[in-house]
Amino acid sequence: MSTDLYAKENVQNLAQLKDLAPEQLKAFSDFNAAVFKDGALSKKEKEIIAVAITHVTQCPYCIDAHTKAAKKAGATLEELAEAVFVTVAVEAGGTVTHSTHVHNAKDKEASDVLYARSNLKNLGQLGKFAPDGFKGYQAFSAAATKTGKLSTKFKEIISVAVANATQCPYCIDVHTKNADKQGVTSEELAEAIMVASAVRAGGSYAHMANMIQSYQD
Repeated sequence: MSTDLYAKENVQNLAQLKDLAPEQLKAFSDFNAAVFKDGALSKKEKEIIAVAITHVTQCPYCIDAHTKAAKKAGATLEELAEAVFVTVAVEAGGTVTHSTHVHNAKDKEASDVLYARSNLKNLGQLGKFAPDGFKGYQAFSAAATKTGKLSTKFKEIISVAVANATQCPYCIDVHTKNADKQGVTSEELAEAIMVASAVRAGGSYAHMANMIQSYQD
């Protein structure tokens, strides 16, 4: 039995799915193909978004597959690095915005609504009690989303996809509004969200390689 849970050759086990669950495999493959075809977003843009999402799901098979697909579609390593830094910033932002629940937990008069949009007004509490760290976060978030190899507009599209993948309602709200200000269309956001959906599903799909390996060892 191999002690390497993430050996690249494990993905060969996925070929067995055509016999183990052929109908489901075909439906998943068709779903994936539909999501990644050119549309309001190009295949290259979708693969860049996919690489960003694979760092949310932390699936090494997916990181490998989508990085190679992004490179094949013409993405540069600099573009991919900037995209993943957007993921890092949104992940940091999710933790920061959820700190508002700590404030509410200590307030006996706080609303019973856990995800009120108005909770964000309490973010100042984090800046008050951890000012240096909060300023550092703000500076990092600004650096991660400013125009570089990727435009601010495209980074906000990535941010919305990541926010949906992390299931952070505050992040979804903030970055959707930012994207709207950047002129992002509903079609672009919808396609980016579908990429996030496919990549999250792909993480579970890819890990069936480990299930099959474990069953056969």
